[in-house]
Amino acid sequence: MKYDFNRIIDRRNTRSYKWDQSEKLFGDKDILPLWVADMDFESPPAVKEAILRRVQEGIYGYSVTSDSYKSAIAGWYRRRHDWEIQKEWITDSPGIVTSLSLSVELFSNPGDQVILQSPVYYPFYDVIRMNDRKVASNPLKLEDGHYVMDYDQLEELMSGGAKLMLLCNPHNPGGRVWGREELLRLGELCLRYGVTVISDEIHCDLAMPGHKHIPFASLSEELSDITLTTLAATKTFNLPGLQTSYIVASNPELRRKFEYKLKTLSLHMSAFFAPEAVEAAYNEGGEWLDQLIQHISSNAEYAIGYLAEHLPQVKPMKPEATYLLWMDCRELGLDPEGLKKLMYREAKVAFNEGSVFGTEGQGHLRINLACPRSILAEALERFAQAAAPYVN
Repeated sequence: MKYDFNRIIDRRNTRSYKWDQSEKLFGDKDILPLWVADMDFESPPAVKEAILRRVQEGIYGYSVTSDSYKSAIAGWYRRRHDWEIQKEWITDSPGIVTSLSLSVELFSNPGDQVILQSPVYYPFYDVIRMNDRKVASNPLKLEDGHYVMDYDQLEELMSGGAKLMLLCNPHNPGGRVWGREELLRLGELCLRYGVTVISDEIHCDLAMPGHKHIPFASLSEELSDITLTTLAATKTFNLPGLQTSYIVASNPELRRKFEYKLKTLSLHMSAFFAPEAVEAAYNEGGEWLDQLIQHISSNAEYAIGYLAEHLPQVKPMKPEATYLLWMDCRELGLDPEGLKKLMYREAKVAFNEGSVFGTEGQGHLRINLACPRSILAEALERFAQAAAPYVN
């Protein structure tokens, strides 16, 4: 392949959130980190070149968003996801979690219930509880080795008064790509009960071969009108340190409220480097992404095969999207603290411990597959050897 995703890049001593905190967070500087969701790969060459051109300007003043930046975003979703976005629907935000938190504040009231589908990305809980709202959990059900929605319980929550839902599409940590019929059935309930949907689609570009992401707001004009979608190029092209994201909302009232709050907090100014990087990624990064997905898919197959052979008591959920592998470790018989001890002290690896994703995540671990194969192989070998004494 043109891009070498198996090349080892030493990220230590680069102020890396992932690599330079092992001793502080896990008690050992030699722990192998496969936890936080950034990749151990260089971003596409076009991104680096765009940032370097910007650096060379030498004056780093206040900036505005260009029309070409929004055109790049709209063009990407038209080509990759068959979603026609109008440029005026796009509003920049510093980050996905910022957008989620502002949306909870703006589109619900203190004490209200906000729906999420657990287990789910742990900041979903934070943005609800820290905004003085109540978590209305709609636990996903496990069927045929993957998660499905519990529509009956979901309808109970909506008919009981919950008017805001945080949707994770594709799902993190389970890696589900929600199908058209699944989303339409969800949308029917939301329209029936007047529920606004905040759809986190940051992993939308990382669908595995054979799967296709469907933007929730693309299903119909009626669903678009009740949806605010949070998006970013950061997961797709490994740009999280640039602190860039955007929302898409066709409903002018939702968008107006969101933009007003951004201005109230003085978060409405354009970043200096991020738009150039995002524009370059969307205009020139397609081939890089296609090859990345091949690498991630291959790593997933390797990990699933390795565990089946060496630690069959641990049952991974084959991801349909994301570069994250969700593993059911309950047969090891360990509570959250026991899993941490197994990882940090015995295996010398750091995966994400599952209880942070909600009660339904207890006994699970999440592995970041976005690394060279040799790193993944070493982490799995360390973990399987350390887990052997716990196998009955």
